[in-house]
Amino acid sequence: MQVVRAGEAPVFELPGVRFTVMAAPSLGSAGLCTWKLTVDPGAGGDQPHTVDRDEVFMVLDGTVQVTPDGDKLGAGDAVVVAAGEPIRLTNLGAGPAELYVAVTAGFTGTMADGTTVQPPWAQ
Repeated sequence: MQVVRAGEAPVFELPGVRFTVMAAPSLGSAGLCTWKLTVDPGAGGDQPHTVDRDEVFMVLDGTVQVTPDGDKLGAGDAVVVAAGEPIRLTNLGAGPAELYVAVTAGFTGTMADGTTVQPPWAQ
């Protein structure tokens, strides 16, 4: 068993978005990746991307919009984005939005321009 303490969890940042890693292969989880996603007001992905595995977003705080369907989610809501569906998440609130995200380890993301990535927070 490997314990990941919140204050010691790896953190990765992109403009307006912070990924706090709670489970990943580098943290002892061979099959599952989870992270806390903190999104600044108005921030989120400019362009949709896809992931080759199902991905689950669970809102802890704030209001976000998840496209392509444009569903607005609040605290306590969750959405399952099926593998291959475009994903774009935007924080609609006045304060930071916080979510937990879960996806199978080893996934590959494809950006709008066709670039493939295996993000460092999922390694």
